Amino acid sequence: TKGGMIMQINNITLYSCALEETKHFYERVLGFPLIDESGDSFTIKAGESELEFRRADSHSQPTYHFAFNIPNNRFDEAKAWIKDKVVFQTEDGEDEVYFSHIQARSFYFKDPSNNLAEFIARDTSPASAERFSIESVLNIGEVNLTAAEVVSTGKELQRFGIPVRKHAPLSENGFHFMGDYNDGAFLLLGPNGRRWIFSDQHAEFHPLSVVVNGTIRIEADGKGGIDIRRAQPS
Repeated sequence: TKGGMIMQINNITLYSCALEETKHFYERVLGFPLIDESGDSFTIKAGESELEFRRADSHSQPTYHFAFNIPNNRFDEAKAWIKDKVVFQTEDGEDEVYFSHIQARSFYFKDPSNNLAEFIARDTSPASAERFSIESVLNIGEVNLTAAEVVSTGKELQRFGIPVRKHAPLSENGFHFMGDYNDGAFLLLGPNGRRWIFSDQHAEFHPLSVVVNGTIRIEADGKGGIDIRRAQPS
């Protein structure tokens, strides 16, 4: 990245009200390697990233949106590989989309926690010489960051070296890709209530934490507050 650092999403921690079913889905159905588990959490390895789920308290039903980056030449193969394992989400009768502004192809599905998951093949992602398997997943490419104060959260992220894609202006009702276009990793910063494409779901405030670039920890408190701080490298 010119002048900035390469953005990587190292780890995301989400909460689930269907922990066992969700673990079975990611570990057994999709086949991600399980790297840690306890009675109340599990962590899978998604390429260079880690995805952790923790048990949510019983009265909450947290939902999130996140995306897995896949090699730029394996989109059709990935779709064929996964089609018997998930139900594709549709929008206007289509079960995939090409985003010209980010030059990427995506398809979407729900996991047992009702999260909206996405496989995305970006033109900027590397190609793979191997047939698609779950080992082909490169990393976590996106996760939602739903904030009560979108502009101030965006400015704070910028202070930590995370830019708005193409330096777009921040607005309270805007939907902002925070990160650098070439890195293929973005925090999807936006307001409560915005509908997620390819779903009937709307963005909500739920607790989560994200570690970016090994040194930046972003914590959402579940009420719209976002705390950003330097983390100790683990």
